[in-house]
Amino acid sequence: MTDTPTAVLEKYGTAEAVVFDGTTTTYAGLLEEVREWRRFLDRQGVRPGDVVTLEGPCSPQSCAGLLALIERGVIVVPLTALPDAKRAEFLDVAEVETTVRLGRSGDRTLERTGRRAGHELYRGLRESGRPGLVLFSSGTTGRSKASVLDFGKVLGRYRPGGRPQRILSFLSLDHIGGINTLLHTLYRGGTVVTVPERTPDAVFAAAERHRAQVLPTTPTFLNMVLISGVLDRRATDSLELITYGTEPMPLRTLRRLKQALPQVRFKQTYGLSELGILPTKSRDDDSLWVKLGQEGFDHRIVDGVLWVRSDMAMLGYLNAPAPFDAEGYFDTQDVVEADGDWLRILGRRSEIINVGGEKVYPSEVESVVLEVDNVAEATVRGRPSHVTGSVVTVTVQLADDEDHRAVAHRVRRHCAARLEPFKVPALVEVSSAPQHSERFKKVRSLA
Repeated sequence: MTDTPTAVLEKYGTAEAVVFDGTTTTYAGLLEEVREWRRFLDRQGVRPGDVVTLEGPCSPQSCAGLLALIERGVIVVPLTALPDAKRAEFLDVAEVETTVRLGRSGDRTLERTGRRAGHELYRGLRESGRPGLVLFSSGTTGRSKASVLDFGKVLGRYRPGGRPQRILSFLSLDHIGGINTLLHTLYRGGTVVTVPERTPDAVFAAAERHRAQVLPTTPTFLNMVLISGVLDRRATDSLELITYGTEPMPLRTLRRLKQALPQVRFKQTYGLSELGILPTKSRDDDSLWVKLGQEGFDHRIVDGVLWVRSDMAMLGYLNAPAPFDAEGYFDTQDVVEADGDWLRILGRRSEIINVGGEKVYPSEVESVVLEVDNVAEATVRGRPSHVTGSVVTVTVQLADDEDHRAVAHRVRRHCAARLEPFKVPALVEVSSAPQHSERFKKVRSLA
């Protein structure tokens, strides 16, 4: 690593670094925030190797705090606002020694937990004098897994230079995508545009007001954008690129987006907390085929499942076995189809529905259901069956209210004409309740 984050900040002076609550902080201002963090950490006696949370909104103060903590060589655990029980779980799993909480105005509160972290993964980082990063999975089912990464290796993926862009920060710093957005933007001298809440109106209002050029987000959120009609209410002419990842994109949704935003390039991304963000290339704007880059990464397919080897792969989980093979390849659990160097991600192995021995991929059925008139959103799950093991069920959200029985009949009739019989939903439910996690990823746990 030839350039530390703070050395990179020095290069960009009065350029705009972070937009937060409508106020812009320059690179010089962000660097001054880093200096204030150094003084704060000195006063509080925070030492290299300490396990420290960074809790709060994605503000200039939290961005500067992350940089200062990396520089100090601590093991940082970034967290957003959490229910008390979930926060207590995360502090326990991560063996947190010190908590730092930030308010929207930048005020800081530091507390000692009384713990002394002794996990072997931490010992390795401390002995090598390298900063660490702990990221928790979304944990939609069961206990969240805690990945430990060498932050020095994470930083090694970024280089100064390139075209500076105004990038909207959709994912928070507790997610590998949020970390990637921040570092990718700052290392190029761009501007991170934050949003007060992740709703279609708030996101596109910020994009319009602050002339955002890039929006990294999820397929679920993009479908919410289409449902909301916000694209008819907000100017989108500044947008050049929308990237999407974390889950399969329904082809129907992608094509509708391209029609609504013809000037925007759409790119599928791929990354995991355990591996980092891989370079990708989409075959076309309206194609679900993607090519994975090889710089710092390698992959292979074993029994239809993607395995990836990464230079910046996690050291391991704090609370679970790590699924690496003897050669360092990580089992992503993502089932893929290959066409030469191109891959199409079909879905997580755990989400595949087994109907009488036949495999059903939820994303395929969802894309067909979204073709049905008046269906705005669709989430497919499996439901236990004494006869076939599982049957396909779908929960739909409507654009306009109508008789639910008529909707169910129309959905099943359309699916019967487009899909094999075992893929046709046996049960169609209508609901207005959210079908996604706090990170805007569909929740398809077994019904």
